[in-house]
Amino acid sequence: MDDTRARPDIDQLRALVADDAAAVDRLIRARLYSDVVLINQLGHYIIGGGGKRLRPLIALLAARAAGYTGSRHVEAAVIIELVHTATLLHDDVVDASKMRRGRETANLVWGNEASVLVGDFLYSRAFQMMVDLENIHVLEILADATNVIAEGEVMQLMNCHDPNISEERYLTTIHNKTAKLFEAAAMLGAVVAGRSGTFETAMGAFGRHIGTAFQLVDDALDYSASPELIGKNVGDDLAEGKPTLPLLYAMWHGTPEQSATVRAAIEKGGLEHLDAIMAAIESTGAITYTSARAQAEAEQALAALQEIPHSPYREALEALVEFAVNRTS
Repeated sequence: MDDTRARPDIDQLRALVADDAAAVDRLIRARLYSDVVLINQLGHYIIGGGGKRLRPLIALLAARAAGYTGSRHVEAAVIIELVHTATLLHDDVVDASKMRRGRETANLVWGNEASVLVGDFLYSRAFQMMVDLENIHVLEILADATNVIAEGEVMQLMNCHDPNISEERYLTTIHNKTAKLFEAAAMLGAVVAGRSGTFETAMGAFGRHIGTAFQLVDDALDYSASPELIGKNVGDDLAEGKPTLPLLYAMWHGTPEQSATVRAAIEKGGLEHLDAIMAAIESTGAITYTSARAQAEAEQALAALQEIPHSPYREALEALVEFAVNRTS
């Protein structure tokens, strides 16, 4: 993106669908309700913990870009957010995370057992809502998405402590784990609007590419942003032995000593040599390379949008791409 342009404010993008976004918030609160007190407490804690809510925003904008004037896209957006929140709860347990969005994770507050089970509740509540939409294609999209996301989670687990994964495997993992839900969100907006075919295909491609760009930027920020901005500690991925692209690139292009240090860090995990690894990442241009890959994905997302009619909602989706690649948290 052209850095000389003013970076879009996410709140300005939400303003275009402000009524829809408010309806999403109300419906989330309503569908989180359970007679089981712990579900209410933990569910509201994680849902109310901030976050950009890009995935439901994409669903709302996609539906409006399709000319939709009804309200079922609000339900689709809530489904997406519930599925996303369930994955966060499960992720934090698997990763033994202690901080998300600048505060303690639910598993640290309530324990792993409660986090896993409430995550299961959110998944099942999302599927109840899918049935309520009475659209078999919605079920197909989300059943496929949740299955692929689960595969991505397992792939990431298998990749941990493995310095020998290829860039292709890394990209496949982040497509499955992260980009697939962005893709589903964009497609659902088209489907509830009754716009299958070319429009749905274009929105799916948009979601896939912006989701991949988003995760690439996330992985770069893990080594280039302050904990206060990103809501987690710098080097968290390294501590868990996750071979993300900045690490892999530094290992591939660093000096023999740097490569050996990064390789050992991936294999063992931990932050013992964080300073040396940060230096290797900087000297090899690993962040620049990762950002360039994100930019390439962003350009493909923008190209996909050329297949849909011009409107203020399409412009907002275009601005969302710029936000995704230029954000600092």
